[in-house]
Amino acid sequence: MAQTSDTIAVQESPSSSTNVPAGEQHSFMSPKSRHKPRSHRKQVVIIFGSIVVAAACAFLWYYFSGFESTDDAQVDVHLYPVSARISGYIASVNTYDNQVVEKGRELVEIDPRDYQIAVDKAQAALGTADAVARALNIEVPITTTDTASQLKSTSSDIENAKAGIAAAQKQAAAAHARLLEAQANNVKAQDDVKRYRLLLTKDEVSRQTYDHAFAAAETENAGVAAAEASEAATLQAVQQARSRLVQAEANYEAAQTGPKRVASTRAKALAALADVRQKRAALAQAQLNLGYTKVCAPVSGEVTKKVVVGMNVAPGEQLLTIVPLGQVWITANFKETQLRHMRPGQKVEISVDSNGRSYKGHVDSIAGATGPVFSLLPPENATGNYVKIVQRLPVKIVLEPGENRDHQLRPGMNVEAKVYVR
Repeated sequence: MAQTSDTIAVQESPSSSTNVPAGEQHSFMSPKSRHKPRSHRKQVVIIFGSIVVAAACAFLWYYFSGFESTDDAQVDVHLYPVSARISGYIASVNTYDNQVVEKGRELVEIDPRDYQIAVDKAQAALGTADAVARALNIEVPITTTDTASQLKSTSSDIENAKAGIAAAQKQAAAAHARLLEAQANNVKAQDDVKRYRLLLTKDEVSRQTYDHAFAAAETENAGVAAAEASEAATLQAVQQARSRLVQAEANYEAAQTGPKRVASTRAKALAALADVRQKRAALAQAQLNLGYTKVCAPVSGEVTKKVVVGMNVAPGEQLLTIVPLGQVWITANFKETQLRHMRPGQKVEISVDSNGRSYKGHVDSIAGATGPVFSLLPPENATGNYVKIVQRLPVKIVLEPGENRDHQLRPGMNVEAKVYVR
């Protein structure tokens, strides 16, 4: 009971504790009470550190989720193989390996002498064909005019021949009538001579009368001969008129073929014009072949794998290759899991190990299929083990203008591409 009273006494006398000095009062505190401020500071540090770590993790997540990168990328370009379009002997090569040339510069010359001779021959053949065509074109109107005049002339000749036949036939009829008359008169005169001869023997008529009758008979006999000759002449005239008619009709038939001759001449003229066009095309081809003896650069770029003087080349044989260093792009192979937010136009940063530089560009396009699909023997993934294999798709990245001004990016270089997807 005495201990309890003392405790109560101590609790009931706060004035006694207030009179104790501060240092002495702290010496009477318990060890648990002295460690409370230090634990509080530790908790604050832990909370602040957790906040900093969370903020750093959030920043890193935001930073790394803002781009997609790959080191499976290289520099690409369209190579321009320059080939011969004609066969011939390499006369000169006007460039050297790895030389930068401009578009249109003469690189290789094939011996042009054979092709110059071909041009000269083609020009001569064209001149001959042109002369023939001009002559035939002049002959067409002449033949047309001659045909028309010949038709008109032969028609007139036929009419004249028919009229001549009619006139000759009339003359022949008249001559025949005169012949009949002369023959009748001759018969009468001959009968008179016979009768007067009998009378003369009997002295019933005078000698003079008999001589007169005999002379008349001779005259009539001569008239018959003349009439026969006249009839023969008229018959011959009829035959001649008929011959002229036959000739005129033949000439008319020949004249009627005039339009066909005109058509034939016109066809020959057209054929000559076609031959002129053919010869002109042959000349143009010969001139083209002569121009092909000078092989020029199709684009600006760097020359590689060139031929040497003295080679004989065939059409289509490659002479050299031009690498247009100003037209390079980047082909980056990204996993299909990296393409979820990738779009054309997004900015790209390209890192190159050869010079340590970084180049700026943008996504141009995403290929329509994965790389293995375009290979000669596409792989077959149907193995039956149901294992999904992440594929890569080529992404074309185009450099910004002026980034490769010094042409240090060369096709085939491996680069690192970083695409900022947001």
